[in-house]
Amino acid sequence: MSQPRFLPGHDAPTRSRDTALLFAARGLDLLVAERDGALHIPTGAELPALATEAHFLGTLDGVDCYAAALPKDTEPPAGMKLVPARGLYNRVDEVLFAIAGRALATAEWDITHRFCGRDGQPTVLVPGERARRCSVCNTPFYPRISPAVIVLITRGDSMLLARNANFPGAFFSTLAGFVDVGESLEETVVREVKEEVGVELKNLRYFGSQPWPFGRSLMLGFTAEYAGGDIQVDGKEIAEAAWFTPDNLPNLPPPMSIARQLINSFIAQVKARSTRG
Repeated sequence: MSQPRFLPGHDAPTRSRDTALLFAARGLDLLVAERDGALHIPTGAELPALATEAHFLGTLDGVDCYAAALPKDTEPPAGMKLVPARGLYNRVDEVLFAIAGRALATAEWDITHRFCGRDGQPTVLVPGERARRCSVCNTPFYPRISPAVIVLITRGDSMLLARNANFPGAFFSTLAGFVDVGESLEETVVREVKEEVGVELKNLRYFGSQPWPFGRSLMLGFTAEYAGGDIQVDGKEIAEAAWFTPDNLPNLPPPMSIARQLINSFIAQVKARSTRG
């Protein structure tokens, strides 16, 4: 088995940061350089002030990677610009895109937990793990991860897809929602589906998971079969929903998303059944 290209880590090595990749984030935007039509992640040598206080993420193909929060009043250096990190998809490879997501969450955690939420005292970094700890009461603070479920509902050779009113672009996807306090993942799936489109489910099965940095969430994928009810969209989060077959598809989410993986997996199953039949 080949070694993964990215090896995560927490404790920064003692070597120079000049050649390291420095992922500088401001909210959900990332600082990049554009040369000859291609996007590049700046190096520590190009951003020495940020590199000094940056957080080690790991190594990519043997190159150190760091994350840092770009202060609000800092203008991008000449030849660099802030871009929405989501827009990096298809412009950098998937491994680099995933590291960028990790950097967004790390930078957000670092800048929002400099002080303790209990007593207002400064926090300090904890060696060996991604954590800050209050210097007085010792309360630890870790990067926030919000679990969310995402589910593909099927009925024979059809699947239920919906268009979220807040989606950037008119594409249809699977249904999703955040886990509430006290809920199991399965209970969340049933509740979200009922609230958003009003149908009942059966044969709920786990599919897989995917970290998703645009909301600091962990997406937990499921499949389920339609068990009854008419589609009734909530009119708030969901603008429209309908049944689609592999031969009649709307605009779909990008291939890297677990939503598209769920959809592609079902399409492959339908085509396999038709071949056998």
